[in-house]
Amino acid sequence: MPLYEYEAKEDGTVIELMRPMAQADAHVEDPEGKGRTFLRRMSTFAPKASSASTGVTWGGGGASGGGCCPCGKGKGACSSGN
Repeated sequence: MPLYEYEAKEDGTVIELMRPMAQADAHVEDPEGKGRTFLRRMSTFAPKASSASTGVTWGGGGASGGGCCPCGKGKGACSSGN
């Protein structure tokens, strides 16, 4: 089930809801009961940082990454020979 973000018109509070696509734009009850109006907003997920603790690199790897090594490092920057 997709995860959607909704933003309150009144104060900019953002909440996330998991709901079926058919209900993506259905009315959202204010979880705090303040009567705020929530509208679905365009959400983006594009992390581009490395995690030093896990060694995982996000947002640049893959064989189709414009000549990058599949490990996520730039071409020639690893020991795999790519």
